[in-house]
Parts: sequence; structure tokens; C-alpha cells
Amino acid sequence: MPSQASSSPEPTLPSGFVRVEAAALDALASRLDTTMLAPFNRACDLLIQAAAASGRIIVTGVGKSGLIARKIAATLRSTGTQAYFLHAAEALHGDLGMVAAGDTVVALSASGETEELLRLIPAIKRLAAKLIAFSGCATSTLAQAADVFLDTSVSAEACPLNLAPTASTTVMLALGDALALEVSRRRGWRAEDFADLHPGGRLGKQLARVRDLMHSGDALPQVSPATPMPEVIYEMSRKKLGMTTVLDSGGLAGMVSDGDLRRLLERDGPHALERTAGEIMNPHPITIDGAAFASSALALMEERKITSLVVVSPEGRAEGVIHLHDLWTLQLI
Repeated sequence: MPSQASSSPEPTLPSGFVRVEAAALDALASRLDTTMLAPFNRACDLLIQAAAASGRIIVTGVGKSGLIARKIAATLRSTGTQAYFLHAAEALHGDLGMVAAGDTVVALSASGETEELLRLIPAIKRLAAKLIAFSGCATSTLAQAADVFLDTSVSAEACPLNLAPTASTTVMLALGDALALEVSRRRGWRAEDFADLHPGGRLGKQLARVRDLMHSGDALPQVSPATPMPEVIYEMSRKKLGMTTVLDSGGLAGMVSDGDLRRLLERDGPHALERTAGEIMNPHPITIDGAAFASSALALMEERKITSLVVVSPEGRAEGVIHLHDLWTLQLI
């Protein structure tokens, strides 16, 4: 944290505080494009190596930096990299047992001279754990002890007194996000993986998969090609999806919808009930894979102007049915 109180421009409007922090972020981005690119890539390598070797990633700090460290650990976890927050003060009273050989420690300190962090350095070195330092001072004790130093210096805090950690913690947060996202990118993290770790809340709803919503088992409407129309109508009414699959030895032979029934009645009148499912079915119904996102199912239904999709396996076996009604609760519509 800069110590010269006079170096901080005093904002005259609330937006001035934000502009000070924005300027600090812009300076960080410039460093990442130039002098800090190599150490940043090295830090990514260390985190990826730790993850690949089943080592842990420990993010630590105290005070405001500790709060940012906790968030960085959460971001790493939510993007597929196991990480844990360690409060530096608690580490001195037993929680240091969390750190083991092969781990990588990410330590945050604006000054690089935070006492609790410095007291951890001998233990980290003894355990042969790697140390990545976020600090605003390249000559600090923490920076000098680190395997990788990442510069989080700012020309001024947003605080008019240039005292409260504001711009410096914003820079730490942004750098931590960049580190987590680059690691997840290199590890091939996909939207599907993100969905698996976010089953709750709005994100979970938006990333729900078809297989989690489909009607399957006893709830799957199904008849055979030889099923007479009265039984087809009964099955459609009983399962209440406005359609039924037509299965032949477990494989999807076709589908009968409410629309198919209406067209049959218009064409055959009183002779409609003499038909079988195989005679009136659509032999090429629109299908979807169970691993697809619910949002993809909705887009397909809207595009084709239909209300249900048959869910099939790669081998062509019917696994379930997803209906438009199943998507209403997801706030996708």
C-alpha cells in the first residue's frame, strides 16, 4: 500500500473513487501484457502442476487481503481447480497442518511485510511447497521469498487519505480472477463442467441438463408399432404429455403426438380407431441428447414449433421425453 497520503488524487464525485480503481486495473492489464506476463504464466504452471499431482492450492492472507484470498479460492473451486482458504493468523495456531509437500501457496499482502504471512515462510520452505506472492512491493520480504512474485502495486488507493485498502484489493481480486480463469482455460474447462459444480440457484437452472428434467422410466409414454389406437390414446392420456413414443425392441421407431391424432381423425373419421401406432406415427421425430443443456432443448422447441422432444442415447434408444412445461420453472422462458 502506498504510504504517501498526498499522492492520492481526492475525488470530487463518487465516480472519482471508481475511476481511481479503474486506473489501477488498467495499469495491471498493461503489466500483464508486458513485464508480468512471464511470472503470471509461471504462476499458472505451478497451479496446474499442483492440481495434476493431487497437491492442494492454499490461498492465504489476513485483513482485507484475507477477504480477497477467500474469494480467489472460491473462484478457483468454482472453475474446477481445488483450492482452500487458510487464514494466516489461524495457521500459526495449528491450521498450518493444512499445508503439505507438493502444495502451492498463494499469499496476499499489499505491503509484503504482513507479520502473520512472514512467519509462515519457514514452514512453507521446509515443506517444499511452492509460494506465489501477490504484493505491491517487489523488494518486500514476501516477494523475495516467493517462487513467483506478482506485482499488485497501485499508484494510489481510492481512499482520499490513501490509507484504506481499496484500489490495491481491487487489483488483487482482478489478478486472482485472471489466474483462476487462465488455469481453467488451460485445463480445458467447459460449460458442462461449470454446470456440474453449480446445481443450485439461477446459474444451476440455466445450466440444467435435459437428463435431469426428462420424464423417464414409468413416466415415459411408450407403445409398440402394433398397439391399436384406443390403447395409444389411453397411454397418451395417462402420461399427460400430449404424445407417446413408439418403441420397437427398446429402439425409437417413431412418435405419435396430439397433432397426429387430430390429422388421423380428420382423414379417417370413424375408422381412425382401426389404425395402429405404427401406421400413423412420425417415424422421424425430433430428438435430443440427454447431456444437452435445457436451454438448447428450449431453443430447438421454439425453432421447430413443438412442445416435446424425445431424449435418445447415442445408440438410438429412447431414454425419456422433455416437455415445454418442464422448462417453465427454470426461468428460461
